[in-house]
Amino acid sequence: MSAPNFYEQVYAVVRRVPRGRVTSYGRVAAMLGRPNAARAVGYALGALGDKDRGSHLPQVPWYRVINSVGRISTPNTNGGADLQARLLRQDGVVVGEDLRIDLSVYLWEGLHLVEIDDILAGRP
Repeated sequence: MSAPNFYEQVYAVVRRVPRGRVTSYGRVAAMLGRPNAARAVGYALGALGDKDRGSHLPQVPWYRVINSVGRISTPNTNGGADLQARLLRQDGVVVGEDLRIDLSVYLWEGLHLVEIDDILAGRP
């Protein structure tokens, strides 16, 4: 079994973000051993829109990933930021009118090293 590509690794991490919690692009990148790849995490999540969104949205809760200061930074083209805020609110996350989320309340601690090793090695 070969190791998954970076996008697949990002999706594997994001699938593990629990309902009612958020993480940041940078934290996902750091979990994958690529602390300078926050923008690449954003590209990976953005690529979900290039595919059949109906089959990927339930599997990869992209909306649980926000920027490092606790704000939704998804462009509002096609309702992106509004959609992300609505989905987070449905998860039980309080999103302010300024699209901010209180990280002291909703930040997910992340994966354990064993879980990260499994993702990097391509184990389910």
